[in-house]
Amino acid sequence: MENFVDYIRVFCKSGHGGAGSRHFMRTKFKAMAGPDGGDGGRGGHLILRGNSQLWTLLHLRWYKNVLAENGENGSGDNCTGANGKDIVIEVPLGTIVRDEETGEVEAEVLKEGEEIIFMPGGQGGRGNAYFKSATNQAPEYAQPGEPGREGWKLLELKVLADVGLVGFPNAGKSTLLSSITAAKPKIANYAFTTLTPQLGMVPYRDDKSFCMADLPGIIEGAHEGKGLGHRFLRHIERNAVLLFVIPADSADHLKEFNILVNELEQYNPEMLDKQFLIAISKSDMLDDELKAAIAEELPKDVPHVFISSVTQTGLQELKDILWEALISEENIRREEEEPEV
Repeated sequence: MENFVDYIRVFCKSGHGGAGSRHFMRTKFKAMAGPDGGDGGRGGHLILRGNSQLWTLLHLRWYKNVLAENGENGSGDNCTGANGKDIVIEVPLGTIVRDEETGEVEAEVLKEGEEIIFMPGGQGGRGNAYFKSATNQAPEYAQPGEPGREGWKLLELKVLADVGLVGFPNAGKSTLLSSITAAKPKIANYAFTTLTPQLGMVPYRDDKSFCMADLPGIIEGAHEGKGLGHRFLRHIERNAVLLFVIPADSADHLKEFNILVNELEQYNPEMLDKQFLIAISKSDMLDDELKAAIAEELPKDVPHVFISSVTQTGLQELKDILWEALISEENIRREEEEPEV
């Protein structure tokens, strides 16, 4: 997964508009036949296009400058200059463009084939033929083309997934993903085995499915840059439901949950509006009495389930809970989008 790139910096420049022409028609029998200066061509746009076949920004890593063509100048005989060639940048779904200087988000691509002009080219200037009127039959002026835009842009990819796995390193997130999807994340007995987000499709009943993302482990102080820092926390912003994976052998299950929630809140308080679920992993080492004791520790308002990826215990129950949560989130989203009558 060394080829996973979710952040690049690139200099972008849209094309300048061509200048309008200040030209007068001259014929064999009429030296001053009137203005016939054409308009200048539009400068080239910079366009983002969503491509569901892409999952990383790796293909843009070596593009340090993206420069669109300028529009051509207008000419006599009412000839309009050619438009500058647009540049289309294909990006994975979930990509945003942010201005480096202001930090403002200028574009966000979420759908397959969606095209967004994030840096429009300059408009071509009007030729003097445009300004001809009954009271101004020989205008001696034409417009220059508008300049294009330029600046350093940051392209960021936020993984699109229905469910995000959140937990400390070695909590069992990768093992869970490999158990209920066809994904093959790296699994080992040391911290930060997962260095980049891993995606997998979870098959459900009646040929339904949903997308699950295994995110690199979070430790206390991640929002301050500790561990892998907050670099991958932005991927959680896209997830409709967050599944907190806490191992059964944790010294304090509630404390671990609260630390994770606090890290998300410090990064972005809006994270707390998402639906939370808790999965106690490695529960094959627990008996009913220990499960009851752990259940007493956990928050009463957050649904929980005991699972074991090794024995496959509780995995179907987990899928049912996640599906219900996703349906609930979808219903809430639709209600918010419906206009009030």
